[in-house]
Amino acid sequence: MSRILTTHVGSLARPKTLLDVMKANIEGANNHPALEAGIRDAVFTSVEQQVADGIDIVADGEMSKVGFFAYVRDRISGFEPRPGQGYAAFDAEVEAFPEYYQHYFGEAMLGGNLVPFVPVACTGPVSYHGTEQLQRDLKNLRDAVDASSAQHAFVPSVAPTGVGSNEFYARESDYLAAVAGALRVEYTAAIDAGFSLQIDDPFLPDLFADRHLTSAQIRDKADDYIQILNHALRGIPQERIRYHTCYSINEGPRIHDVPFIEFVNYMLALNVGDYSFEAGNVRHEHEYHIWEQVKLPQGKRLIPGVICHASNTVEHPELVAERLIRFAERVGKENVIAGVDCGFSSQATYKPEVHPSVVREKFRALRAGADLASQKLWAR
Repeated sequence: MSRILTTHVGSLARPKTLLDVMKANIEGANNHPALEAGIRDAVFTSVEQQVADGIDIVADGEMSKVGFFAYVRDRISGFEPRPGQGYAAFDAEVEAFPEYYQHYFGEAMLGGNLVPFVPVACTGPVSYHGTEQLQRDLKNLRDAVDASSAQHAFVPSVAPTGVGSNEFYARESDYLAAVAGALRVEYTAAIDAGFSLQIDDPFLPDLFADRHLTSAQIRDKADDYIQILNHALRGIPQERIRYHTCYSINEGPRIHDVPFIEFVNYMLALNVGDYSFEAGNVRHEHEYHIWEQVKLPQGKRLIPGVICHASNTVEHPELVAERLIRFAERVGKENVIAGVDCGFSSQATYKPEVHPSVVREKFRALRAGADLASQKLWAR
């Protein structure tokens, strides 16, 4: 490779026409042909735009998914909704800025969602039953990629620890093993279809921010998380797997985010080839220095976020290049891919926090910055 490749985290804003059809079906219209056609058109348009804007490793934008969490309920049995159930990892942050987060969660982050954010609990045996939807998504992406000049594509899928809470299995380890077994259907299907697999896991840093656990409990749970995920990925070539982690809140003070150094070694214990993480956010940009003391395992690559998913300001290509060069100087230019901090629309929403036109401009800046960095790095 003689240049730095570009990619993103997966989710992009769904077009309004698709949102309208999704909304109608949620409300009982049952217009299945229109929904399928809308999803397919949106995937083709999204891939075409990603390539046009300079993205080398594309995704389907998660056009078929109404939400990062909600899609799992449609594909895995054994879960029931738990309205009003909180999320402990955000407690310290919300308590520090209650007025801000009351407005932010209610209006900006969740206000335009097609479906409300509702945690789920496991109340029965877990099994995968979303094969038809999964195969539809894989076919749409394959056809869209084949019709474009994209170099490669990846398929995002949630980590076992992010599906819900356990109210059925006697042991937490049995519950996570059951969820991992169900999700392995998605994991292996993406690989069999010729794509890379991305594991979406904001839950690892959230675990380290949980004030209800002792340090020892956090370490034990983190070890369990890594073992469960590695078991779910067994037999899949590491070079075909990328792991993405982030901090779950997009825009905010975020003074209670966990320092990357606290969980980076757990992340590196995963049997994957590429590691995607937040690095363009101003609370975490300085953490590139970690790679002066933490050694990247041989054969692995970093996908640092060098553009922010929580701001409508477009990064200057020179800044993007500077960020990439920092990482390249520490882990090697061949081991860096230009990425994004997180997805731009983890929920299907009429109010994406970053406007789709701005996202496209950010992608162009990503491409331009990666080219500038490549010119400087390969000229040395």
